[in-house]
Amino acid sequence: MPDTPNLDERHFQPIDTDRLLSPERATHAPQILLLYGSLRERSFSRLMTEEAARILTRFGAETRTYSPSGLPLPDDAEADHSKVQELRELVAWSEGMVWCSPERHGAMTGIMKTQIDWIPLSLGGVRPTQGKTLAVMQVSGGSQSFNAVNQLRILGRWMRLLTIPNQSSTPKAFLEFDEAGRMKPSPFYDRVVDVMEELMKFTILTRDNKAYLLDRYSERKESAADLSKRVNQKAS
Repeated sequence: MPDTPNLDERHFQPIDTDRLLSPERATHAPQILLLYGSLRERSFSRLMTEEAARILTRFGAETRTYSPSGLPLPDDAEADHSKVQELRELVAWSEGMVWCSPERHGAMTGIMKTQIDWIPLSLGGVRPTQGKTLAVMQVSGGSQSFNAVNQLRILGRWMRLLTIPNQSSTPKAFLEFDEAGRMKPSPFYDRVVDVMEELMKFTILTRDNKAYLLDRYSERKESAADLSKRVNQKAS
């Protein structure tokens, strides 16, 4: 037997393959929240998000899209602001998310980051994003780039989201949508379909097992009160 004297045997558990591979399956439609990062009247990130929502609906998801219009800057309002509460309630409702940002000055937009910054890492002892799935997309006005999706991936990992491998980056987005705001047939459209298909598969695969996937040795060692105290430490 390996010598592991630092393990607390009261809280160390072998992997329960039955529980991992055969969870009780939910029957309701996967619940997907979509966020976009521009307030322009003809916002291509919004149009891309709307297209993604249509595809997700075809795959059997229930979708909700959050409008960032009116959302205050972080720390410029209290958390009980109506737009903040709306966002947080949608995040709590969701089982997976789609984040779609324009690339502006080589990065995601401030509008996109503001939405993510208002999503708390923890509320009491609960982490509202932990273990949920995430797909990332971006649109660009020029040549193809991956700066925004790379940054969104970093944030997704920080928020403890299961970010799927596939992603979408659409260059010269102004050429990819018709006058009605619908995305034209193209390999870029096909990639959006691929990403939404993969998001649905990962969401269905993991949503019923989230509690067990997130059951950690270190947190089993803590009491609920200690955990709440730790994750809600005030910044000094």
